[in-house]
Amino acid sequence: MAHINATLSSGTAVRLTNGRHSWLADEPLDVGGGDTGPNPYDLLLSALAACTCITLSMYCKRKGLNLRSISASYDYDRVHAEDCKECDDSMSGYIDRITSDVRIEGEFDETQRKRLTQIVGRCPVHKTLANKVVFSDQASFI
Repeated sequence: MAHINATLSSGTAVRLTNGRHSWLADEPLDVGGGDTGPNPYDLLLSALAACTCITLSMYCKRKGLNLRSISASYDYDRVHAEDCKECDDSMSGYIDRITSDVRIEGEFDETQRKRLTQIVGRCPVHKTLANKVVFSDQASFI
């Protein structure tokens, strides 16, 4: 279970903590922020990239595979469904799209490469984002 507390500190800067670590999020200067930290989408993508790298590393360790390094690059954008090659025909309007480039360095046979490619999409954060998330929002006024 994950738990994060966020507090607006000044302007658009938000101080975040999980109780052990603290960091900042902010909007870039060109949209009125102070650029004191990554923006919320950067944080979302960083969670996905970290989870992907960790999941692949743990899988390789468990299977005794010869892994040398992993790096992951993720991009987020909004595109019209008609311009999205990967989208199914039932999608319409604008959609959120995340694309990745995960580089896995090591000595792997073709079966292992195929399995590692599958594992990229199986990290817990990827699964959460790919499935419908149920929100239970509450606002308290002081």
